[in-house]
Parts: sequence; structure tokens; C-alpha cells
Amino acid sequence: MAQNDENQYLVLARKYRPQNFDDLIGQDALVQTFTNAVKNNRIHHAYILTGIRGVGKTTTARIMAKALNCTGLDGKGGPTAHPCGVCENCKAIAEDCHIDVIELDAASRTGVDDMREILDGVRYKPTMGRYKVYIIDEIHMLSKNAFNALLKTLEEPPSHVKFIFATTEIRKVPVTVLSRCQRFDLRRLTVEELMLLMNRILAKENIVAEPNGLEIIAKAADGSARDALSLLDQAISIGDGKIKADVVKNMIGLADRGQIFELFSLLLSGNMEKVLNNVQTQYQNGVNPQSILNDLIEVNHMIMKTRMVKDGEDLFGLSEAEKSLCESLANGVSIAVLSKIWQMLIKGITELQIAPTAIDALEMILIRIAYSANLPTPQELLADVKKNVDLNEEPKNIRPQKTENIFRPKSITDKVEITDNNQKTEEKTSLDADNSQFSLDEFVNYLESRKKMMLLYALKNDVSFSKFDRGNAVLRVSEKLSRENIRSLRENLEEASGYKWTFEIEGGQLGETIADKENRRFEENKRNAQESLLVKEVLEEFKGAKIESLTRKKNSEEEKQDDIFYEGDLER
Repeated sequence: MAQNDENQYLVLARKYRPQNFDDLIGQDALVQTFTNAVKNNRIHHAYILTGIRGVGKTTTARIMAKALNCTGLDGKGGPTAHPCGVCENCKAIAEDCHIDVIELDAASRTGVDDMREILDGVRYKPTMGRYKVYIIDEIHMLSKNAFNALLKTLEEPPSHVKFIFATTEIRKVPVTVLSRCQRFDLRRLTVEELMLLMNRILAKENIVAEPNGLEIIAKAADGSARDALSLLDQAISIGDGKIKADVVKNMIGLADRGQIFELFSLLLSGNMEKVLNNVQTQYQNGVNPQSILNDLIEVNHMIMKTRMVKDGEDLFGLSEAEKSLCESLANGVSIAVLSKIWQMLIKGITELQIAPTAIDALEMILIRIAYSANLPTPQELLADVKKNVDLNEEPKNIRPQKTENIFRPKSITDKVEITDNNQKTEEKTSLDADNSQFSLDEFVNYLESRKKMMLLYALKNDVSFSKFDRGNAVLRVSEKLSRENIRSLRENLEEASGYKWTFEIEGGQLGETIADKENRRFEENKRNAQESLLVKEVLEEFKGAKIESLTRKKNSEEEKQDDIFYEGDLER
């Protein structure tokens, strides 16, 4: 049996588990703090370690237990930040058989009875070591009653007892427990730290590895040392003792970075045939659709950051070829388009998760992105309209496939009539003499009631009327107003009034608009309100206050102008 145990393979994550603080990588803040505490004899009675899976929480707890119980080579040493690893206490803790270091999994012992059973032994002094050390993993899994049973002992434990808790869900631990512990946040390991760790292990194992392969594993591990070593174990087995980048990519199901850059470039160009061919090629090579989407999100972020940080140092650890690709893409796409693509990619994550077939969902997401990437931004549309529309000459057709009978006059005296396509230009609108007058204020109210805010804004800010009377309106419009907007205003006016209207558009600068009149009236009313004795006293009392808005009210009985008063909103 002993021989079988010796021949049994030990995975790299266990074989090379750190045995002291010198072997622990990436947690310098924790090591320095604990070292100073031991040196100054300020050892806390309870510690809580938090971080992602595989970052070293339980390993750190065991090293801390060694440090607290190490007696040194001569058996007379005290607590130390550098446990010897050869004394009886250190060896027993390393072999997980120390009688005074109690390690348990809260996920399997969550109840209050389990906690009481554990705490019954707290009052007894250690048998072998200096301290009794309770290491409780995944402490957030304890029940509410179990936490309550722990609280009193945790607040005032005997001097010979130390608690070390570990959790991946620090937010689920009650505040009453956190306040009694000294907290350490174990950070994610960087790609460079993980690659250094793997290179060190491979050197001891006499295994050759391609740097690109290790980099792929380090990125896939997402900061977890245990995940990195587990993937490394798998890569060694698949590669028959060698680590090859191509083998690792297929093993993890990652897309080739060059193909991802190419795919992103195709999306920007809107070449859907090549986009779909690229995706299908990657999918047939075993790449996960989720990985393709995640990589596109990463590339989008790289390009955006490249645009924002000019001539800066390498922010992503890219190769020279990848840097060149990133910079060329960044120079050819606007921030607005990148932001739009980012939002669609992020939304695509949810779609991919709920779709019956992931690859079909991915293709639909990319089709939508490729289509929208070629659409002009609002700024480009406005620039195009300004370019093609001139008040002093007949504009070019913005949409050649649809000829409109709307144009602006060549001079200030020219007048035009806007008619529907199915009507002849000579056809005039007849008004019934009995039609009642429809006012501009009624038209404004009509647009407000129908929630047509875009048209309402255009009417108030981009149009000035010199005449608005019984089916005939003479107006001037700003350059921002398109021909479609003018047609829509006329159609809505006819719908609101119930009869036909003709628009005669004058050239020249925009006159006083409805918005200008409203602002002028507001300023007049505000000046009148400020003359009120009550308002003066309020403004005097609240230094720096000013009138921001006015509400007009009428006396319900008199309905007289003299009874109008204003209710103002003050802003300090």
C-alpha cells in the first residue's frame, strides 16, 4: 500500500504548494503585515482571508499556522514569519495531521450543532503546539445560527486560540464577524507572475514550453494560481511532455488573436460574407462562440484605449504585430462607433447564454454589429445635411432613389409650395370659408399631447413664422432642419387643423422662434416676480438663491389677468 502511495501521481498544484511566505507569490502586502505583527508581538486572534478561487487562501492559512507554532531547529523558538519547515509542528501541519490545527470546510458543516461541537474544544489548551488554530474554509456558507454561536467565542477567545477564516464571498459574511477579524484581501496574480511560477515549475520538471503557450494558460487562469497549474498539468498530458501554443489553444478553446483582429476589422468594413466565413472557420477549429465574443470585447477595449492613450507604453502585453494591428484599427474608427459596438457586444453575452444554439446567436449578433457599424453617426448625418443643403441654391438630393418636390428658394423673394408626390405642382389647396382659424399655440399643444417631442423641438427652435393664417404659412427654417422634418410638420399641421396647408419658405436668417418668445416671456415674468415684496424677502433670507422656474396660476373665480401670480422654484 505504501508503495502504491509513493507511485501515485501528485498534481502540480499540490506538489508545488508554497510551504512558507517566501514561496508565496503576489501577496506582498499580507506577508509584510503579518511579518510586522509577529516581529512586534501584535498577533491578532482572528484573521479572514478573501479572494478568488485558487489564489492561495487555504495555503496562506496553513503557512500562518506554521508561523504561529514553529519551534525552530532547536525546539525553543517562538512565533516567526519564517517557519523552519523541519520541526515537528511544521512537518505535522504540512502533512495535515497536526492535532492542534483544526481545518474544516464550512460548506459541509454549516449547522449550529457542528459549530458548537467545534467550539467545545476551544477551552482546552493545545496538546502539541503553541496555539490551537482553527482554519475554517468558505466561512460564508455557515448558517445564521452557526454564525451566532461563533460570535462570542470569536470576540473573546482564550489566549491559546487563533482563528483563520477563508472565503470567496466576503459580502455574505455578517458584519458582526468581519468587525472581529483582521481582514486580508488576496489579489489576483498577474499574467507575468503566473508565467514566472509556471516556468519555475517546468524547470524542475525538465519540461520544455513555448512562451506563447504559457501566456495563453496564464490569461485563461484569470489570476488563479491553482487554475493555471491545473491547465498546465492538462497541457503537459496532451502535448506528451511538451507545451505547444497550438495545442493549448485547442485545449482551452481559444481563438487565435490574429483571427480576432481580422474579424473585428471585417465587422468595421461591413463585409458580412467574410465575417461569417471567419466565424465558421474558428468554430470548426473548436473555438467556443463565447470565447470569440469575449475576445472581440477585449479587442474593442484595446482599440478604444489605444485611441485615448496616445504614444503611451504597452497597456496589454501585445506583440509588435498585434500593436500595429490595434493602432491601424484605432486610426480608422471613431470613438462613437467603438462605444456602439461595445454596447452591442456586452448585450450579446446575455443573448448567447439564452439562445438554443450559441453559434447561431453569435452570427446574428455579428450581423447586427456589421450592419450598424456602417451607419453614419448623428454628427456625420448633420455634416452631410449641411454639405448638401444650401439656403442660396437648390440642394442636391440626399436620397437619389426618392425624388422630393421640396426645395429652398434661390433668393429671398422666391416662394415655393410643398405638395405630396401624387399631386401636381400646379394644384392649389382650397379652403372652406367656414373653416375656423387654427392658431400656432394649438399646434404646439397638439404636438405636446401626441408626445411628438422631436417635431415639437424643431417647431420651437428651428422655424420662425412671418405668417400663420388659414391654411397658409410663411416661414424661415434653420440649416439643421431637413426636408423630411418640414414635410412632417406640414402633415401633422393638416392632421391637427383638419384642412390643407401650404408652406412658403423664405430665404435668409432665422427670425424669432417660438422658443425665443417663450424665453423672452419667462425673463419678463421673472423680473416681475422679483419685484414682489415676498420674493424679495425670500431671496434676501436665502443668500445666493435664484428663481429657476415659474408656474402661472389663475384665480378660479375671477379669471382676471390681475389675479395671476407665480410660484417659483428657488435654487441655491
